[in-house]
Amino acid sequence: MIDHMTLGVTDFARSIAFYDKVFAPLGVRRLFDVPLEHSDGVQVTGYGDDRPWFWLAGERATTGLMHVAFQAQSHAQVDAFHAAALQAGGTDNGAPGLRPHYHADYYAAFVRDPDGHNIEAVCHHANL
Repeated sequence: MIDHMTLGVTDFARSIAFYDKVFAPLGVRRLFDVPLEHSDGVQVTGYGDDRPWFWLAGERATTGLMHVAFQAQSHAQVDAFHAAALQAGGTDNGAPGLRPHYHADYYAAFVRDPDGHNIEAVCHHANL
């Protein structure tokens, strides 16, 4: 089980603006900004629902492209995630839709974040 993860990003402000918008449809929000004096001068912020579990750090950009999938509760959330990502400057990497090659109810959308990472929202339930 994953407790939390951190992506190093090339442009901290740009990435925060992107993830603030992309996470909103999924009910995820920025919960914690680490004061610079407690993070060795590195900008760090955490997103989550009841606790931060997805972190961004403004140093040592993650090399190689990551694929991160976030759980959505409905097809409408997946659709809203995709629209928000495109509006926030992400690029389409797979429009919202069923992916029956994974399983019959796998409904997902894929976008590239500002650093090129493949970010997905997925709902595993029949259309809710």
